[in-house]
Amino acid sequence: MPWEEVRSEMVGEKGLSPEAADRIGEYVQLHGGMDLIEQLLQDPKLSQNKVAKEGLGDMKLLFEYLALFGITGKISFDLSLARGLDYYTGIIIEAVLLQQENDHGEESVSVGSVAGGGRYDDLVATFDPKGRKVPCVGVSIGIERIFSILEHRMKASGEKVRTTETQVMVATPQKHLLSARLKLISELWDAGIKAEMMYRKDPKLLKQLQYCEDMGIPLVAIIGEQELRDGVVKLRDVATRKEVDIPREELATEIRRRLEP
Repeated sequence: MPWEEVRSEMVGEKGLSPEAADRIGEYVQLHGGMDLIEQLLQDPKLSQNKVAKEGLGDMKLLFEYLALFGITGKISFDLSLARGLDYYTGIIIEAVLLQQENDHGEESVSVGSVAGGGRYDDLVATFDPKGRKVPCVGVSIGIERIFSILEHRMKASGEKVRTTETQVMVATPQKHLLSARLKLISELWDAGIKAEMMYRKDPKLLKQLQYCEDMGIPLVAIIGEQELRDGVVKLRDVATRKEVDIPREELATEIRRRLEP
């Protein structure tokens, strides 16, 4: 909301004098980093206010820690920030997702808040019979908004959204090969490969392959009667549908090689 609208509400609805609103406006339109904090600590009005000095001291300490982590460029001290609940007693935060710079080098712009929270030292005491204080820091994350943004980005890039971490699907083309699937998937698990299989006794191969395409599983390890006789596993690339026979003892190594970024 633009400051002009906020000022109008403060004066017209909240009953503040225009002079008081203007004094508030001198501060709430400021944002920056450590330089701004140092500037405000020297402010003749704020330096006379004990609560303001304590708050600015907390912010200075926070930015000193942020500097140690090397992330001050991602943090902005925004004096206009306010939360909708009044139980906060310290620093409040809001995480804003920025649109990445495009090929023309245009400046990043905000696409919305995805998280918010802060410190509240007195809230727990209101529910404790003895009124004991428990310092707390909490944050709420807009999961649905994050998922919506991720889906939009994936769709824009043409990349398929993966709903599983499975790296390879163990499949069989004929009936009565459940034990063969179980043995092969056990070998892959022991090798640290994220493998999966259909737990029906005799699933059709086409259904197993379709499941991989739907879930975004990149590889299929096919073990059939011929592969068992030859001591190989047929490795299928789901995207290209190309298949190649791999010696069974080399399967885990080949899967890792193909999954390397």
